[in-house]
Amino acid sequence: MSPAHPHEFIPPGSRFHALASPFPMKRGGVLHGARIAYETWGTLSPARDNAVLILTGLSPDAHAASSAADPTPGWWEAMLGPGKPIDSDRWFVVCVNSLGSCKGSTGPASIDPATGQAYLLSFPELSIEDIADAAAEVVRGLGIERLACVIGNSMGGMTALSLLARHRRIARAHINISGSARALPFSIAVRSLQREAIRLDPNWNGGEYDDATYPESGMRIARKLGVITYRSALEWDGRFGRVRLDESASAEDDPFGLEFQVESYLEGHARRFVRRYDPNSYLYLSRSMDWFDLADQAGGDTLAALAALAGNGVEQALAIGANTDILFPVQQQQEVAEGLARGGAEAEFIGMDSPQGHDAFLVDFERFGPAVRGFLDRL
Repeated sequence: MSPAHPHEFIPPGSRFHALASPFPMKRGGVLHGARIAYETWGTLSPARDNAVLILTGLSPDAHAASSAADPTPGWWEAMLGPGKPIDSDRWFVVCVNSLGSCKGSTGPASIDPATGQAYLLSFPELSIEDIADAAAEVVRGLGIERLACVIGNSMGGMTALSLLARHRRIARAHINISGSARALPFSIAVRSLQREAIRLDPNWNGGEYDDATYPESGMRIARKLGVITYRSALEWDGRFGRVRLDESASAEDDPFGLEFQVESYLEGHARRFVRRYDPNSYLYLSRSMDWFDLADQAGGDTLAALAALAGNGVEQALAIGANTDILFPVQQQQEVAEGLARGGAEAEFIGMDSPQGHDAFLVDFERFGPAVRGFLDRL
């Protein structure tokens, strides 16, 4: 299937689920003819009781691992596959691309069937709850009444909690990895600056841009801000220190140009990202995280809202994170486990001594792999 818009990037192994039409959005508005991109690994058991759902962070697509349909390595290749921590020989694994993304699911870069043009900023206001409801439709569409486990990473941890709250008995177990029940002020502040950087780029043009006028500077700055918070000060110091670039690598006509290796790393990382992600999708998904607060469903009491998930059918849970995470502090995963335990679930919290900060679950497989494998083995 060809991209509908230059800023949609669809992995070749993607499958698509057509959402109910109209699909109502929490904050108003509806979508018509919307879809969710997803990929699967393993085989669904005759009893349909071995399904595991993976919900992602802001930027990943549904291609979490290689498969026959797409043999290229996925973003969680070390964690998912035969004999790996999420063992596709045992589990039927589904990974969905979030509603609002630009990686195959309907989002601002998609074509609005009512106009024949990309939605851009006419896309309805997006919430984490909408993303959860869309994921639930994929699960039901695959004939799965109850998941063995739902795994949520980062923003996906928020989506997973919303899914469990809004869809009773949709999962027996939950693994929350570097996620949270609500956005904290520091995280909101960082994401606010990221969105401001994009919106202040003249090429953003109120959301109306194309390849020739892509808001590259805004996206570069937004990505750099993100990467700084995804890793820890401990890693930055150990990895780069104060090592400078060769003098020949600095432009003579730019007295304030790149001087340190850490600056060069951020620049390279940002440039690899910017043309592979739609700026409007970034804005919508970023804001959805800031709006999310599970406590809204329990009169402002976060622990009570989490405890209610046990009553909704969650029997076992694991909440894990990195002690060096500043974006989704480890105390937030501890809170998830505490709340679920208060409701009667068998819940465990593990704070990892990983130096990699928020991104640890994407790189520190020696720590995160055994924790996830051990929990799934006990199900």
